[in-house]
Amino acid sequence: MNKLIKWDVYEIGSVHNLLHGIKLRGKIRKFCLDNEINVLVENASDIENKVRFAVLSDANVSEINKFIKTLFSDFKINLVMKDVENPVLSKLKINDTDRYKI
Repeated sequence: MNKLIKWDVYEIGSVHNLLHGIKLRGKIRKFCLDNEINVLVENASDIENKVRFAVLSDANVSEINKFIKTLFSDFKINLVMKDVENPVLSKLKINDTDRYKI
């Protein structure tokens, strides 16, 4: 039996810069492809002006952090979820498996 991959989910926010409509997701994805970093990236739909990305659990995000700093200096990256299997990035509450019965 295969084990599911676990991801750490980070949220990028900015007070003075718009994060949607500037191709930030594509830029992060391209950077990660070029640097062989596994990543998922999505705009948050449950909170304004946030972009979320997920990397394999316990991966070092310092290179992604440095890259984002080259795009704009006014940003914050926060770890919002740890060790999530098959994460949904647009709405974090969807990751609460207790909410669903199948």
